[in-house]
Amino acid sequence: MTTAFFTDERCFWHGGGNYVLTVPVGGLVEPGGGLPETPETKRRLRNLIEVSGLARELALQSAPEATREDLLRVHPASYLDAFKSASDAGGGELGLRAPFGPGGYEIAALSAGLAKAALFAVLRGQADNAYSLSRPPGHHCLADWPNGFCLLNNIAIAIRAAQAAGLARRVAVIDWDVHHGNGTEAIFLSDPDVLTISLHQDRNYPLDTGGAEVRGEGKGHGFNINIPLPPGTGHASYLEAMERIVLPALARFRPEAIIVACGYDASAMDPLGRMLATAETFRQMTRQVMAAARDLCGGRLILVHEGGYSELHVPFCGHAAVEELSGSAVRAADPLAETLKKRQPGAEWQAHVSAHIGALAGYFLP
Repeated sequence: MTTAFFTDERCFWHGGGNYVLTVPVGGLVEPGGGLPETPETKRRLRNLIEVSGLARELALQSAPEATREDLLRVHPASYLDAFKSASDAGGGELGLRAPFGPGGYEIAALSAGLAKAALFAVLRGQADNAYSLSRPPGHHCLADWPNGFCLLNNIAIAIRAAQAAGLARRVAVIDWDVHHGNGTEAIFLSDPDVLTISLHQDRNYPLDTGGAEVRGEGKGHGFNINIPLPPGTGHASYLEAMERIVLPALARFRPEAIIVACGYDASAMDPLGRMLATAETFRQMTRQVMAAARDLCGGRLILVHEGGYSELHVPFCGHAAVEELSGSAVRAADPLAETLKKRQPGAEWQAHVSAHIGALAGYFLP
């Protein structure tokens, strides 16, 4: 099995903004540590993969920036021009909590280019599956409005490029980032050729999107699935939601490729989530999706990195996913595994979440 791993040091040089966590500095908000979306979580994942020896079993590579033609399939010229102009002038912020510094436009295009290259490598048979260590992330970015640390919608750009190249038409996107994939949803909301599924903490970010009632528009009705989960959802319930809702939806849709918007902020250690997922959760969800991809689309599976803000835990969550993706025997043991196992929900809460998942599963039946 060949797993391609796309990464580029330049993505870690993206930065900008004067924040404390997610709040702008000013008034009574004292300057502090900045946004939680920093290079460290992703750089530490790449470093762990190299130090553990897993990198020797991957096809590590970079890729060109996504072209303006690629970007225009998703984002209007007016937004791209404003972004490029501000980037050339030293940076700024055009939306909500999505600042960038000088050269931010080119770095965002590179991040999208890594996702595109990962998808193309799998669709062209150059790799069995692939991982894109994209930064900045993309799943919150709407066509004309950046938000939530996202400046370009990496996955949407990759899908539209693959469709334009005739490499695939029907693509499924599973977003297990703790935050709702509002940008990806909006871009494909009326498109019956792209199935979008988002598992996320209910009413985390954005506060006004992600409801189960949003099923798509026009011809795209029925091709958007939101799975809002309550805070405190743990390992077993994530796997249950995958088994009862996500995998049956994939089987009905029968995609030609599956892309995971792979955020690790459902980790129990994440500062921006209130969930209880572990590194083993991400390993097993990857295993579930790999099995579905083998059954439905010749194993064509791509993971595109999105959020995840625990410098300690993201590297181990990501390593577990890449271990599974590549079929490697190399392991990087999660130092928090035993602690997080003890922190999992009790039987009463798990039964409550299970009933919630069951109600959603019934709602989404065709």
